[in-house]
Amino acid sequence: MATSGRTHRPPRAPSPTGARRGLALLLTGLLFAGCSSARSGPEPTPDRPSTPAPRPSALSAACEVGLPTAWRSALDAGELRTPAGQRAVLTDTGPGWTVVQLTGGDGRRAALVRAGGAPRTLLDLADPVEHQLLAADFDGRRWAAFAVLEGRTLDSPWSLYVWDAETGASRRIARADRPGPLPQPVVRDGTVHWAQGVGGGKATVYAAPAAGGAPRALRTGVMDAPFAAGGLLVWRESAGSGTRLAAVSLADGRPAALPAPLAALRDIRSVASDGGTTGGGTWAWVEGEAAPRLMVWRTGDARATAVVTASPAVDGMDQVRISGRLVTWRTPETAYALDLGSGSYARITPAYGYAQARDGALAVAYSVGNAKSADSRPVVQVVDAVRLPGLPRCG
Repeated sequence: MATSGRTHRPPRAPSPTGARRGLALLLTGLLFAGCSSARSGPEPTPDRPSTPAPRPSALSAACEVGLPTAWRSALDAGELRTPAGQRAVLTDTGPGWTVVQLTGGDGRRAALVRAGGAPRTLLDLADPVEHQLLAADFDGRRWAAFAVLEGRTLDSPWSLYVWDAETGASRRIARADRPGPLPQPVVRDGTVHWAQGVGGGKATVYAAPAAGGAPRALRTGVMDAPFAAGGLLVWRESAGSGTRLAAVSLADGRPAALPAPLAALRDIRSVASDGGTTGGGTWAWVEGEAAPRLMVWRTGDARATAVVTASPAVDGMDQVRISGRLVTWRTPETAYALDLGSGSYARITPAYGYAQARDGALAVAYSVGNAKSADSRPVVQVVDAVRLPGLPRCG
């Protein structure tokens, strides 16, 4: 989650580097579109990851290994071809779908790409230069929610829309023009959840029926944007003892308890979950400033493990995502994937590339040539993460 000038942060939130990096990615088009490959067996849903992460006897510090040839081949085979004359920027992806921003001679639009299908327009952006598609979620069936930043800087106002796959129509359900967290909508069971600034340095978490109806305020405080973790909606919130995690039930919006090791966390950032149904499963986050550490906790573990420690020369570790056994993250230089099964990690993109793992999909995106140049070539590679072989083991 990137923040900047007008966007309030809890104490010890991500460093200003994260805000600058988020803005650079937004404006230079380093993140390009992808779509999930076909899967065998039941289609995963947003509430059920396609496969659980395997459990080694114990987590420990991981080693860095080279990317196997089989991974390179799979990624190359999964390269996405975008529509002719249009440049695509990845917004969000999930099981069997990807939301992208497409820009060409005829303007700019938000589009949903389902596995094996052509892009379907969610909204034609009113200003093809100033407006940017910022975040999105899709329930895999009918409802998509997406946010449009109405300017080139992260302190610009933004609007939140809901799209109905049955009618093909979008409608705006919220607009934010006060300082607060950048939007990251969550769509579950016909309800859209999000947070926006309400003044006084605070934000409110809302829930609104996708089909129409007044939004309901769930909680107000000094907080970041919420994310889904199975049946929970979770966010970082400022408390007297520092920044902590808070949660409500996605089913009824009532406060919900997190597992004790998660409830005890303070002052972490870039937290992600694989969607364990009761707040369990696998969680990963970044802690530490001078030497960031990627921490992993799984149900049954007494405490989290520092799996990867960044070099002090590396300015930041963020954008953590989890899909099955894989945990991905990004630094200013590149993107990495950790294999919890083998206990090793590898660099999976060229310089300034981006990776996202979610619900069985792994998307890799980078630019060949200067991303700011019209002559650059975007490369987007999307694979079924479940079918990738394990990374080599340490030693």
